[in-house]
Amino acid sequence: METFLGEVLGTFILIVLGAGVVANVVLEKTGGNDSGYIVITWGWGIAVFVAVFVTGSVSGAHINPAVTIGLAVSGQFAWSQVPVYIAAQLIGAFLGAVSVWLHYRDHFEATNDADSKLGVFCTAPAIPSVANNLYSEVLGTFILVLGVLYIATPDVGLGALDALPVGLLVFGIGMSLGGTTGYAINPARDLGPRLAHALLPIAGKRDSNWSYAWIPIVGPIIGSVIAAIVYQTLPF
Repeated sequence: METFLGEVLGTFILIVLGAGVVANVVLEKTGGNDSGYIVITWGWGIAVFVAVFVTGSVSGAHINPAVTIGLAVSGQFAWSQVPVYIAAQLIGAFLGAVSVWLHYRDHFEATNDADSKLGVFCTAPAIPSVANNLYSEVLGTFILVLGVLYIATPDVGLGALDALPVGLLVFGIGMSLGGTTGYAINPARDLGPRLAHALLPIAGKRDSNWSYAWIPIVGPIIGSVIAAIVYQTLPF
């Protein structure tokens, strides 16, 4: 139960700070409105840093089904715990998204652009292309999970001391690779908030773009498996 709650809390923190920085930048009449992409990437990096720092000693701070699967494929995490961790991550992500909506509710009402409102919750491609968008998510997650595998402690995951390097890793991925799809690199980060967007009474919202939703789920899983195989194959 402790590890389950740790993953719920860690993913909740991730989304509150990550989706929160997106809301601060894209919604109207906020103090951070139109402050740009670099602010968003820094915000997500800090979100990962805080989430890992708080919950690393509790659950290993996977906060991402792709990380959980990558650790399991590489033999560093028990497969029996994978469904438990993924369920906790989805719950935490959903609750985090609801909290961001409540926090910025007046600004959602003041914003007319329905795409910006959706963008607070989930990712979308800059140029729609199934093959290219899927590749972007595979590549970004491959870099993330490979990095995590070299940082994580066997049979545990990430600890508090790993918070800064993992946060910087996510920041780097966002700066280098994030412009194509918004670098979900985390199925729970995208699916949980997308479900929240679909269910919440958000003023002037559009559809939740479910036709795209499979890419930030499948792409990260593929990337994580490839990263685990490469990690096991390399002699170092």
